Amino acid sequence: MDRNQLRRQVALTRQSLFDQGFLDEQFIQLEELQDDANPNFVEEVVSLHYRDSARLISNIEKALENNPLDFNKLDGYMHQFKGSSSSIGAKKVKAECTLFREYCKAGNGEGCMRTFQQTKKEYATLKRKLETYFQLARQAGPADTACRPK
Repeated sequence: MDRNQLRRQVALTRQSLFDQGFLDEQFIQLEELQDDANPNFVEEVVSLHYRDSARLISNIEKALENNPLDFNKLDGYMHQFKGSSSSIGAKKVKAECTLFREYCKAGNGEGCMRTFQQTKKEYATLKRKLETYFQLARQAGPADTACRPK
Protein backbone atom coordinates (compact mmCIF):
# COMPACT_ATOMS: atom_id res chain seq x y z
CA MET A 1 0.00 0.00 0.00
CA ASP A 2 1.35 3.42 -0.85
CA ARG A 3 1.38 6.27 1.63
CA ASN A 4 -1.81 7.89 0.31
CA GLN A 5 -3.69 4.60 0.49
CA LEU A 6 -2.44 4.09 4.02
CA ARG A 7 -3.58 7.57 5.02
CA ARG A 8 -7.02 6.90 3.54
CA GLN A 9 -7.16 3.63 5.47
CA VAL A 10 -6.16 5.46 8.67
CA ALA A 11 -8.91 8.05 8.09
CA LEU A 12 -11.53 5.35 7.40
CA THR A 13 -10.48 3.35 10.45
CA ARG A 14 -10.62 6.46 12.63
CA GLN A 15 -14.03 7.47 11.26
CA SER A 16 -15.41 3.98 11.88
CA LEU A 17 -14.45 4.27 15.57
CA PHE A 18 -16.75 7.29 15.81
CA ASP A 19 -19.47 5.88 13.54
CA GLN A 20 -19.67 2.68 15.59
CA GLY A 21 -19.88 4.66 18.84
CA PHE A 22 -16.55 3.55 20.29
CA LEU A 23 -15.11 7.08 20.59
CA ASP A 24 -16.49 10.51 21.42
CA GLU A 25 -15.41 14.16 21.29
CA GLN A 26 -12.77 13.70 23.99
CA PHE A 27 -10.62 11.67 21.60
CA ILE A 28 -10.65 14.61 19.17
CA GLN A 29 -9.61 16.93 21.97
CA LEU A 30 -6.63 14.66 22.65
CA GLU A 31 -5.74 14.75 18.96
CA GLU A 32 -5.82 18.53 19.03
CA LEU A 33 -3.15 18.48 21.75
CA GLN A 34 -0.81 16.44 19.55
CA ASP A 35 1.80 18.43 17.62
CA ASP A 36 5.18 18.12 15.92
CA ALA A 37 6.95 18.27 19.28
CA ASN A 38 4.99 15.23 20.50
CA PRO A 39 3.68 13.38 17.42
CA ASN A 40 2.69 10.26 19.39
CA PHE A 41 0.84 12.08 22.16
CA VAL A 42 -2.55 10.39 21.63
CA GLU A 43 -1.07 6.92 21.39
CA GLU A 44 0.97 7.52 24.55
CA VAL A 45 -2.07 8.75 26.50
CA VAL A 46 -4.11 5.75 25.33
CA SER A 47 -1.26 3.38 26.25
CA LEU A 48 -1.08 4.93 29.73
CA HIS A 49 -4.83 4.50 30.09
CA TYR A 50 -4.66 0.81 29.26
CA ARG A 51 -1.68 0.22 31.52
CA ASP A 52 -3.24 2.01 34.49
CA SER A 53 -6.74 0.65 33.98
CA ALA A 54 -5.50 -2.95 34.15
CA ARG A 55 -4.95 -2.35 37.88
CA LEU A 56 -8.48 -0.98 38.30
CA ILE A 57 -10.00 -3.94 36.47
CA SER A 58 -8.08 -6.28 38.73
CA ASN A 59 -9.32 -4.40 41.81
CA ILE A 60 -12.91 -4.63 40.59
CA GLU A 61 -12.56 -8.36 39.85
CA LYS A 62 -11.23 -8.97 43.36
CA ALA A 63 -13.96 -6.84 44.94
CA LEU A 64 -16.64 -8.77 43.00
CA GLU A 65 -15.37 -12.01 44.59
CA ASN A 66 -16.20 -10.74 48.10
CA ASN A 67 -19.33 -11.84 49.84
CA PRO A 68 -21.12 -9.68 50.72
CA LEU A 69 -20.22 -7.17 48.02
CA ASP A 70 -18.95 -3.79 49.16
CA PHE A 71 -20.93 -1.61 46.76
CA ASN A 72 -19.25 1.59 47.96
CA LYS A 73 -15.80 0.17 47.20
CA LEU A 74 -16.97 -1.18 43.81
CA ASP A 75 -18.49 2.19 42.96
CA GLY A 76 -15.24 3.95 43.88
CA TYR A 77 -13.15 1.68 41.67
CA MET A 78 -15.60 2.05 38.79
CA HIS A 79 -15.66 5.82 39.26
CA GLN A 80 -11.88 5.86 38.72
CA PHE A 81 -12.14 3.52 35.74
CA LYS A 82 -14.91 5.62 34.20
CA GLY A 83 -12.85 8.80 34.60
CA SER A 84 -9.83 7.21 32.97
CA SER A 85 -11.96 5.86 30.12
CA SER A 86 -13.64 9.23 29.65
CA SER A 87 -10.25 10.90 29.33
CA ILE A 88 -9.53 9.00 26.10
CA GLY A 89 -13.07 9.27 24.73
CA ALA A 90 -14.02 5.61 25.27
CA LYS A 91 -17.75 6.18 24.76
CA LYS A 92 -19.09 2.60 25.03
CA VAL A 93 -16.84 1.77 27.99
CA LYS A 94 -17.99 4.93 29.76
CA ALA A 95 -21.66 4.01 29.19
CA GLU A 96 -21.10 0.56 30.71
CA CYS A 97 -19.31 2.13 33.68
CA THR A 98 -22.31 4.39 34.26
CA LEU A 99 -24.65 1.39 34.23
CA PHE A 100 -22.37 -0.52 36.64
CA ARG A 101 -22.40 2.42 39.05
CA GLU A 102 -26.22 2.54 38.88
CA TYR A 103 -26.31 -1.15 39.85
CA CYS A 104 -23.94 -0.38 42.74
CA LYS A 105 -26.22 2.37 43.99
CA ALA A 106 -29.18 -0.06 43.76
CA GLY A 107 -27.24 -2.80 45.57
CA ASN A 108 -27.73 -5.13 42.60
CA GLY A 109 -24.80 -7.57 42.66
CA GLU A 110 -25.98 -9.60 39.67
CA GLY A 111 -26.35 -6.41 37.62
CA CYS A 112 -22.83 -5.41 38.62
CA MET A 113 -21.42 -8.79 37.56
CA ARG A 114 -23.24 -8.79 34.23
CA THR A 115 -22.37 -5.18 33.43
CA PHE A 116 -18.73 -5.66 34.41
CA GLN A 117 -18.43 -8.51 31.89
CA GLN A 118 -19.83 -6.21 29.20
CA THR A 119 -17.52 -3.40 30.34
CA LYS A 120 -14.49 -5.67 29.96
CA LYS A 121 -15.72 -6.76 26.53
CA GLU A 122 -16.11 -3.15 25.32
CA TYR A 123 -12.73 -2.28 26.86
CA ALA A 124 -10.98 -5.16 25.05
CA THR A 125 -12.72 -4.43 21.74
CA LEU A 126 -11.72 -0.76 21.83
CA LYS A 127 -8.17 -1.65 22.82
CA ARG A 128 -7.87 -3.99 19.83
CA LYS A 129 -9.37 -1.43 17.45
CA LEU A 130 -7.14 1.37 18.71
CA GLU A 131 -4.04 -0.82 18.44
CA THR A 132 -4.93 -1.46 14.79
CA TYR A 133 -5.58 2.25 14.22
CA PHE A 134 -2.28 3.33 15.78
CA GLN A 135 -0.35 0.67 13.88
CA LEU A 136 -1.82 1.93 10.59
CA ALA A 137 -1.14 5.53 11.61
CA ARG A 138 2.53 4.74 12.31
CA GLN A 139 2.86 3.06 8.91
CA ALA A 140 1.25 6.02 7.16
CA GLY A 141 3.51 8.56 8.83
CA PRO A 142 2.59 11.88 10.41
CA ALA A 143 -0.83 13.26 9.57
CA ASP A 144 -1.44 16.84 8.58
CA THR A 145 -3.91 17.86 11.31
CA ALA A 146 -6.66 16.40 13.42
CA CYS A 147 -10.12 16.84 12.02
CA ARG A 148 -13.58 16.37 13.44
CA PRO A 149 -15.54 13.30 12.32
CA LYS A 150 -18.44 13.83 9.94
